Amino acid sequence: MSRRRPNILWYCTDQQRWDTIRALGQQHIATPTLDSLCERGVAFHRAYTQSPICTPARASFLTGRYPATHQVYRNGNAWFPPHETLVTRLFADAGYDCGRVGKLHLSAAKHYETRPDDGYRVFHWSHHPHPDFMRGHDYENWLRHEKKVDPVELYAPHNAFCGPGVAAEYHQTTWCSEMAIRFITEQREGPWMLSLNPFDPHAPFDAPPEYLARVDAESLPLPVFRDSDIARQRAFAAIDQQTKVAVDPRLRLKVQAVVETEHDLVASAPPRAYDALEVKANYYAMIMLIDDQLRRILDALRATGQLDDTLIVFMSDHGELLGDHGLILKGCRFFDGLVRVPLVFSWPGELREGLRSDALVETVDVAPTLLEAAGLPVPAAMQGRSLLPLLRGAAEPHRHKAAVVSEFKDSIGGPQHADHSPGSMVFDGRYKSVVYHGHRSGELYDTQADPDEFDNLWDDPGARELKLEQLKLHLDAMMATVSAGPERAVAY
Repeated sequence: MSRRRPNILWYCTDQQRWDTIRALGQQHIATPTLDSLCERGVAFHRAYTQSPICTPARASFLTGRYPATHQVYRNGNAWFPPHETLVTRLFADAGYDCGRVGKLHLSAAKHYETRPDDGYRVFHWSHHPHPDFMRGHDYENWLRHEKKVDPVELYAPHNAFCGPGVAAEYHQTTWCSEMAIRFITEQREGPWMLSLNPFDPHAPFDAPPEYLARVDAESLPLPVFRDSDIARQRAFAAIDQQTKVAVDPRLRLKVQAVVETEHDLVASAPPRAYDALEVKANYYAMIMLIDDQLRRILDALRATGQLDDTLIVFMSDHGELLGDHGLILKGCRFFDGLVRVPLVFSWPGELREGLRSDALVETVDVAPTLLEAAGLPVPAAMQGRSLLPLLRGAAEPHRHKAAVVSEFKDSIGGPQHADHSPGSMVFDGRYKSVVYHGHRSGELYDTQADPDEFDNLWDDPGARELKLEQLKLHLDAMMATVSAGPERAVAY
């Protein structure tokens, strides 16, 4: 048992792929802080998000419930369902001092976001860092009043899809750390929980120039790609995706210099021409800044004697296609680059150390894990399964779930995404099935023989029996994500 209820530092990046931590095999990026967390804790190689899009993904890990149950599928939704309970509310009710820095994104967040009953005493909100998203909110106020810079002037030269961004000193990720350090060093009697949610490494790809200089684009490997990907994307063109036309990443095209007046278009509408390695270099540089800023927070915990009493979880809401298969950004696709995320837990003296687990886990499992670690009851309505027995060595380290699921249902929105695609993925550790509901098209991959997901077996006559077996598993797994409703009061 733990010495006391732990503090909880919950660091969630936006759009970070699973394969972006050096300690877990990525040799083209420096992540010493994340590497140290992996050494002092448990890192999951096969953690999957419940949706490849922000709002449904965040609704899932903040409630511990699947999209089919909480019914939050859309980015830009008008409100968050008031009957859904956030895990942070449960922690606040149990006496935790709760704070949030950065994104929330449980409902529309263009200029401000209507808060649900979230339990946060401290709420430093900043969704997108660009000024056209900021109207007197916390990151903008920090720039104006503490850093003494005009946000509009600061960002005016930085409104392109890919290229150097603002200096690290003024970066939103840096602001997140500043606010986090202030929160965790407050004087208080009981435990605290801090949700920390920077916008990076979400597009646009605009790392601070001093970090971009540390990454040699020419040394990076090209994205996963075959010539057949171009034709494959045409076959799926009717299904919602931010990339409308696949681009051969080997061409190393000059980035289009078009500057949008609305910065959200820069972040969600990729150009037809870009240099895939320049994009990747920027993406890695943003993650290196995150790593350095996380180190500042851990240093503050260490300096205040709180590190050993703090449970740290590092994760992302979903991934990024990053040029794989000719695609970039996100949408109704379920390649590993988009639905597989980093997930690391560390709590000195309480959790196993140095474990790299191959267990199939989901981000919906995080909320019940944190509750159980704090000695709090897990509500019956929560559908995720606590990872704590595995983390503490009381369960087999490489087994958790038989399959993982991810869903998309009219998740992007806007006139350019008129299909309102519903899609679902089930992965059992070897076979991945993807159903685009309402379309004949589908996908089936044997990831043991084809780890990069090139050979779609959906229409292969030789895989007919396999397809039927996996579709039965798919139906069973998706049905299991639907809540049966209120608990039964009387046994029949």
